[in-house]
Amino acid sequence: MPDPRTADPHPQGSVADAAPGNWVDRFAPRATRGYLRLSRADRPIGTWLLLIPCFWGVALAAIADPNGFKRWDLWIAVSCAIGAFLMRGAGCTWNDITDRDFDAAVARTRSRPIPSGQVTPRQAAVWMVAQALVAALILFSYNTATIALGLASLLLVAIYPFAKRFTWWPQVFLGLAFNWGALLAWTAHAGRLSAAPVALYLAGIAWTLFYDTIYAHQDKEDDALIGVKSTARLFGNHTRLWLRGFLVLAVVLMTLAVLLAVLPGGRVLPLVLALAGVWGFGWHMAWQLTRLDTEDPARCMHLFRSNRDAGLIPALFLAAAAAV
Repeated sequence: MPDPRTADPHPQGSVADAAPGNWVDRFAPRATRGYLRLSRADRPIGTWLLLIPCFWGVALAAIADPNGFKRWDLWIAVSCAIGAFLMRGAGCTWNDITDRDFDAAVARTRSRPIPSGQVTPRQAAVWMVAQALVAALILFSYNTATIALGLASLLLVAIYPFAKRFTWWPQVFLGLAFNWGALLAWTAHAGRLSAAPVALYLAGIAWTLFYDTIYAHQDKEDDALIGVKSTARLFGNHTRLWLRGFLVLAVVLMTLAVLLAVLPGGRVLPLVLALAGVWGFGWHMAWQLTRLDTEDPARCMHLFRSNRDAGLIPALFLAAAAAV
């Protein structure tokens, strides 16, 4: 029996940027591992980053609602969690199908299931459709306006993998797709959109520009060799200045969203709690900047992953504000 203290933390077939000892590598049946890796089940941070704006949206909608949370909101939260896992999986599978040649040329991504031969492009396409169909069943449990928003998001998901081919700002397209849940969850509660969720959505896009620029610094040298564009390459040595701007923009827009949702009700305690969450969100991003070293890929990955905690701070405070 191998000594667990000296065992390879990345067994054969594991993806290079997956956490060592993740549940897929350790427990999933071998026949399923390639598909689960396509869905990034071994790297859950992306599911969190897709889900958190949903939590923001439903909590902010409950704050704006004189009746607060509804029983239906529990289904919104649970279904968004399931839907985030499925749609992130479908989106990542689509991304890996379209990027398979690029992934084979980049050190960090050549171990992904398609370039490493664990799954064929045809098998990946079938898996993508299966995930999307199950997610559609969840979407159709919502009201008509929310269904329409959910279907509209598919265009953003389809475009994103190609953005790095034609723009230096692919992170904008990621932000447009990943924060759609703020609009969707608000509408699932309220039945219609208003200015508050739009401001919240824009805050999420600024946040995505912040964290995904940090993420993109891991691959900037390989990206330059193969001609892939990113904000990391665009900003270069000025990255820290740009990130400060995105931080400020995210905090200002989220503050605006809170004010638009809370002020019409005239309640002080929910306003204080909600703004405290925004304040904590901003301070976490500021902490990330104090730790950032764009020449250290491991540090960039660590800070990128820490944005789960950054996003949960306002989610928890918004939920508390809605509950009082």
